[in-house]
Parts: sequence; C-alpha cells; structure tokens
Amino acid sequence: MHSFTQDCSSFLTTPPLPSFIPLVDVRAIAPSEQTGFESSLHGQIQQAIQSVLAQGDYILGRAVIEFELAFASACTSPYGVGVGSGLDAIALGLIACGIKPRDEVLLPANAPISTAMGVVAAGATPVFVDVVLTTGLLDLVAAEKAITPQTRALVPVHQFGQMVSPRQLLDLASTFDLLIFEDATQAHLAEREGYRAGAVGVAAAFCFLPWRNLGGMGDGGMVVTADEGVAQGVRSLRDSGISRRHHHTRLGTCSRLDSIQAAVLSVKLPQLPAWNGDRHCLARHYDHALIHLNLPGITALRNETGRGHSYERYTIRVSDQAVVNAFLLQAMLANQGIQTEMPWGKPCYRQPAFQPYHPSHCPNTDLLSQQALSLPLYPSLSAEQQRRVVQALQSACQTSTRLYSPGHPCG
Repeated sequence: MHSFTQDCSSFLTTPPLPSFIPLVDVRAIAPSEQTGFESSLHGQIQQAIQSVLAQGDYILGRAVIEFELAFASACTSPYGVGVGSGLDAIALGLIACGIKPRDEVLLPANAPISTAMGVVAAGATPVFVDVVLTTGLLDLVAAEKAITPQTRALVPVHQFGQMVSPRQLLDLASTFDLLIFEDATQAHLAEREGYRAGAVGVAAAFCFLPWRNLGGMGDGGMVVTADEGVAQGVRSLRDSGISRRHHHTRLGTCSRLDSIQAAVLSVKLPQLPAWNGDRHCLARHYDHALIHLNLPGITALRNETGRGHSYERYTIRVSDQAVVNAFLLQAMLANQGIQTEMPWGKPCYRQPAFQPYHPSHCPNTDLLSQQALSLPLYPSLSAEQQRRVVQALQSACQTSTRLYSPGHPCG
C-alpha cells in the first residue's frame, strides 16, 4: 500500500513554501489569549538576569537555591538539586540512590539517548524493555519478564508528558524489591493516579532544555527527591565530590546548574500550569480534528491520564492501514511549511553505541519508530496555525488516496 515511485514524487517540490510553522517555537515564551499571559515576561527575564549579574554569584548562587526549592515544591517533593543537564540528573541521581557497577537497570527501548547514557555513566547495565504500542510507554508486563537477580532499578520514562501508571510501578517495585527512578525530563507537572511526576520513585530526573514545557535559555537539569540522603549525595557528586570546603570525600564531577539559567526558569515556573493547560487545549483540538477527518490508519497516541497529560509533544501513529506512511507524510507536510519529527526514528536500543546491550527484540518499539510522527505543539501556536496543520494533514491523505487509486501509475 505504501509503495511510492520516483515518478510520483515531483509534487513534493512544486508549490512555494508558505509561512513556516515549527515543531516548537522556543522564542515565544508568553502571549496566549486563553491564559491572558503578558509579553512583560521578556522584561522579567531580563531583570532576573541583571540581578544575577549584579550579585556576581554565577555558579550555585542564590537564584539556584530559590529555584531548587520552588521546583521541588511544584513536584510535591522537599528536595531539588540543580545539575548541568538531564543526562547528569539521570547518572548522578542513580549513583546517589545506591546504584552500583553492573547492576541491571530496566528502561524502555525508546528512551531518550541521554537516559540510556545516564544509566551507563552511573556504571549500571541498561536492559531495554519493549513499550505499549498505543501509548509508547514502558510495557510493565514485559518489564516483569526482564527482571533477573541482578536487576536493581526501574527507570520509567514519562513519554511526551504522560506518566507511566504509578500504582503499577509501585506494585512491581514492591514485589521484586526494585528502586524506581523516574525519567520525568518530558513531564513537568504531569499527574496520574494522584501522583505528580517526580513524586513516585525514590528520585526523579528533570531536564530544562529550551523546548521542554519548562525550558531555559541553555542546558540544565534537576534531581527531585523526598530522600535527604539522596539529595546530599547529588549535591556532593555535582560539585567534585565535595562534602565541605576543600574536603572531597568521593569521586564526583562538575555539573552545576548556572545561576542565570535558574533565574530564567524561576520567572517561567509560575506560568507553567497555564502553559500546560494551553498544550492540553491544543491537543484536544487535534483529537477532535482527527475524529472529524476520520483518516484511516492515523490515530493519536492514546491519552490514558486525561488532564494529567502535560503534552510535551502531540504524536500521531501512521499505521499500515493509512494511505500514506509516516516518512512521506512528513515530507508532504514539510512542503507546506510545517515541521514535524519522527521522535523514535532510530530507537535508543538500536543505536550503535548500545549494541553491547542489545540482546532482545522489541517489536512495538521498532514499529513505532517507523510510524510515529510528532505535530507542532506549543502554547503560542495560534488557532490559524493549527488549522493549517490539520488541513495539510487532510490534503496529504487526499493526495495519497488519488495516487494509490486503481489505474494510477502509482496505484
């Protein structure tokens, strides 16, 4: 059904590009009619940066301490420790939780590459587990089957803003005496079953890349935990293993959240609930549009958490029943000036760097890597821009239907 010859591909390059709609617009940090945000946020950020410059405490300064407390509180946890990146949050957090070399750590086969590298950086052995086809989340049945006497921890990835079931995670961890370390890098303020992302396991990793729901103006991460010992461990590890001035009790690294980034994030944090609300509203519009269009074989990844989904991304699945495959659909939307992304184009567990840890086959992960496509979604996406995305999606499917019709040279 998806055969497509070169003779039928010329239409991909003929029309002029309309105004560009990015997958995410990191420049637009404020205005939204639904929430009444003010463009003064730009001014507040400039003022926060100037404050750091005036104080001169650029590394682990007052802005970092204030943001750590505020963000941890937003996650319903008492401790937050800012680090240099999401990868470092995974690695240092796991070490502080007691993960030792050669301990096995279960994680989804479609995890972000930084998650798997964080596990390896902690000295542990990543064990890749397949995912649920309808959601892209870790398959806990498959995870249970992968447990061995060496399994020490479980790293669920709350993909695209949707949490893995906390109750099922806690049941599995309790049954097999496993440590839960959440990868919440894509799930700022996500909720499920009465838990907020970051408050399910012993600790959790967050990331503040510019395109996250809460994004800085550079790199940054945080470990959130209710365990004071874990928090103290990460504080030591991030700062060269220091316990007090000129006294280093362990081998650490240099991974500290910059004061300027913390200041920027502190300005944005109060807006995050409203921004997540905007994302949820836009996702519902996409959902309704897909139902109305009734495009065979094209469905959204299932939302199992309702309002608790923070929609870091909105991702559709283009199955074999569709008239077009995800690769071609991406190209056709790009031709209309709409940027999309195949988020799992080459899943983590199939990356060359992880071949030593690739003993098993994960069919659902492989299928999603060929079928998943993320559409533009961010709080400042206008109704007109979203209509353009939906219309382009409909047009692409109609064009493909004509191309595959009986008697057509591509049919």
